[in-house]
Amino acid sequence: MTTTREAVPQGDRDADRDADRDRSTDLRVVTLDGVTRRFGETVALDDVSLEVRAGELVGLLGPNGAGKTTLISLVNGLRRPDSGTVRLFGGDPRDPSSRTRLGTTPQESGLPPTLRVGEVVDFVGRHFPDPIPTGELLEMFGIADLVRRQTGGLSGGQRRRLAVALSLAGRPDLVLLDEPTTGLDVDARHALWQALREYHARGGTIVLTSHYLEEVQALAERVVVVDHGRVLADDTLDAILGRVGLRRVTLRLPDDAAPAAWGPSVTQHHRTPDGTHELLTADADQLVRELVGAGLPFRDLTIQGATLEEAFLALTTTTRGTVA
Repeated sequence: MTTTREAVPQGDRDADRDADRDRSTDLRVVTLDGVTRRFGETVALDDVSLEVRAGELVGLLGPNGAGKTTLISLVNGLRRPDSGTVRLFGGDPRDPSSRTRLGTTPQESGLPPTLRVGEVVDFVGRHFPDPIPTGELLEMFGIADLVRRQTGGLSGGQRRRLAVALSLAGRPDLVLLDEPTTGLDVDARHALWQALREYHARGGTIVLTSHYLEEVQALAERVVVVDHGRVLADDTLDAILGRVGLRRVTLRLPDDAAPAAWGPSVTQHHRTPDGTHELLTADADQLVRELVGAGLPFRDLTIQGATLEEAFLALTTTTRGTVA
């Protein structure tokens, strides 16, 4: 059985899509209200409330078992909450009509091994009224040269790039990406980042989870930190970094001048093989005064804000004892 679609001029399709996106800017794309989800005795999500608005790029961070993948599976309709409500574009995620504007890439995805890359993209694209042309989509992700390759012959990194590309095939308004760059080398990861930035710049909404904290720091405008099924922090990237209040101080000292112990303002110290001392401190000014007061012959002093990794560890470590 075959079906045909009435041809619609490209200009009309673009106008309709732009009108839909204009209307969506006033809507909450994703809403979780008091959501709890259990697996036996394990509480994966514990009374979580969260919303994502159109046009946001949200990084979802948390250690293994924090509840990130469970949250994604509720939003894309694969699971239902034990209590609370989940809404996708205002509707029930389990209703197929609510998912027509959604693209997603799970942590693991299967591809038909005998189909060619171009055939897979064509197949997925035909499920949508206005797909991105196959060549254009593959070019975005740097895999245009693989168009005639069978997916069974792709490397792990190539399969991953294709899986993420497929989530954008239908020009969705929202993309959910669960660990999108797992298995990619540095160059491939940066190519994928650029494709996501371009999609977001055109008005797309992205929610991604990642174990690569530098990935979230490179992409996200907003960061949600989850641990033990609860939201520990939800703010802009700059605010999350500023909340920790740590500063990274680097300097060089002669080997015979390094102190046996640093002052009380230093919370962490690491010496690199080239002799650089890396210090974490909550009060960089006090640390510099201590260095000058001790008469240490330091040089190449730099002071920077904490990294997202340091902020993440500080948030999860200080709150873990209070989270059930």
